[in-house]
Amino acid sequence: MSTEGRTTNGAGRAPGTPGRFSRWMQRRSNARLVRKVRGGKATFMGMDVLVLHTVGRRSGAPRETPLMWLPDEGDAVLVVASGGGSRNPDWHANLVAHPDDVAIELPGRAPVPAVPHELAGADRERAWRRVATEQPRIARYQSKAERQYPLVRLTPR
Repeated sequence: MSTEGRTTNGAGRAPGTPGRFSRWMQRRSNARLVRKVRGGKATFMGMDVLVLHTVGRRSGAPRETPLMWLPDEGDAVLVVASGGGSRNPDWHANLVAHPDDVAIELPGRAPVPAVPHELAGADRERAWRRVATEQPRIARYQSKAERQYPLVRLTPR
């Protein structure tokens, strides 16, 4: 079966993507986490959280996604993990499609425009060592994944 050019499994969704119930739970959880970040709460399950502002790659609609991040020399480093899924999450595709329409919102602060840059080579390795040290849970997800998680640096403009 095919939907929008993608092969789907028997549940009517592309392989490596969450089902309807998971998406509903994620939307509710994300909305609650965005409210916490806006209220000044900076962590969730031991991870620092920010709100990433992007524009939908197909819809052009504004999107807000709470994400784990690591501060790095005044920038934010994001792990494109998708909860261990086999595909990069939609927020990453939105960020790549509209890199000029990106902002980061730190706890209790207004959104600030940011420039995304995917890390590679020695920069990625240095950042990954830090991710693995500070967030071993993410390193465990990576060890089980079939893809290498991209790392994205967001530099405030």
